[in-house]
This record gives sequence, C-alpha cells and structure tokens, in this order.
Amino acid sequence: MWTKTQPEAPGYAPASGQGSSPSTSFNNNAASATRFNAPATPSAPTARGVSCLGASLEIKGKISGEEDLQIDGKVEGAIALQGQRLTVGRTGQLSSEVHAREVVVYGKVQGNVRASDRVEIKKDGSVTGDITTSRISIEDGAYFKGRIEIDRSKGPSSSADEYETVGAGATTTAN
Repeated sequence: MWTKTQPEAPGYAPASGQGSSPSTSFNNNAASATRFNAPATPSAPTARGVSCLGASLEIKGKISGEEDLQIDGKVEGAIALQGQRLTVGRTGQLSSEVHAREVVVYGKVQGNVRASDRVEIKKDGSVTGDITTSRISIEDGAYFKGRIEIDRSKGPSSSADEYETVGAGATTTAN
C-alpha cells in the first residue's frame, strides 16, 4: 500500500484537494497527465493536438491530414496539411513539396513550401526551394536558397509587415 512516507515519483505533485490514496492521486485526467510531460521544446509537440513523426521514422509517400504535424524524422513525398501547422523539428528532414497554413522550420527542408499564413525559418533551420506565403520570418543564422513570393490574397491582411527578416545575418540567395 502506498503511504505519504514513501518517496513520490519524480515530477509528481498531487493536485490540491486530493487524498494520498492511489485511486485519487493517480487519476487519468488531462491536468494530472501534464505534470509528467517534459517542457515544450522545438522537438516536442505542444499539447494542442499535434501529431508527431519521431526522429527514427523514415517515410516515403504522401502525407495529408487535418491536424497539426511535427516532423522529427525523414520524409520524402508531398505533405498537404491545408489549414494546419507543420513544424520541422531540429532533426527533421523533408525532401518534398509542402502545403500548410503555417510552416515552422528548425531542421532541413528541400522542396517548395506554400503556406497560406506564414513561414518561419528558425536559427539553424534550412530551406532550399521556393516559398509562397503571405508572411515570412528568417532568423539570424538560418539558411535559405530559392525565391520568395508574397501572396497577399491568401493570408490575413496586415498593415506594413508583409515581409519580415529577423536578424541581419540570415543567408538568402535568389535563383
């Protein structure tokens, strides 16, 4: 039987108002499950319904869906996530055409990217291919080679910042 004098699991803190018996301390609701999750990092999806392809997975073929996707493995093939967010993690590698509402790149993308809202290329991220989007952000240290087309008809109308480059040291090359 479990008692309060026994050591608790690392990272476990009983919710307020709950007793110390296993039936009340270890329930399966979302609030208690979040206590065991690691802090959010670019390689860990957030808790809002993100599907994740792990670093050891290699996929050849088309991926389509109606939920956000985080890729930490290797994908060769078209990715169509209309109205959703695609995150390419630090270990992620894409060799494909990408269509999504939002694309965030921490890893490597080789292929054209079309995002109806925005594209972000983070520090150490790499995109080789043409980008069509309504907003773009390229951080200092990121690599980009290709063309950028700002499509004002698809994204939300913003005032002055249709094109934004963060940091003066971003490497960009036009074909």
